[in-house]
Amino acid sequence: MVEHRTPNPSAGGSSPSWPATLRKSSMEKLITYFNHSKEELFKVIFPTKEQVRSAFFAVFLVVTVISLFLALVDATMSFILSSIVG
Repeated sequence: MVEHRTPNPSAGGSSPSWPATLRKSSMEKLITYFNHSKEELFKVIFPTKEQVRSAFFAVFLVVTVISLFLALVDATMSFILSSIVG
C-alpha cells in the first residue's frame, strides 16, 4: 500500500484523519486576539526612569549640536552670499 503525503501535513483538514475545524465566530476571534495581546504585553520590558532620562538627554544633546552646526553653516553662507551680491 502506498502512503500519500500532503504538501503540508500540519495543516488541518489536509487528511481524512484530521478533518478541517469549524470556523470561529467573530466574538471568539476577538476574545482570542485580546488574550494573545495580553500575553504579549506581559513579555514587554519597559525602560526604567533612568534609561528614559539618559536617552532623552542623549537625543537632546545631539539635536542641539546639529542645530548649532546648521545655524553656523547658514550664517556663514548668508554672510558669503550677501558680500558677493551686495
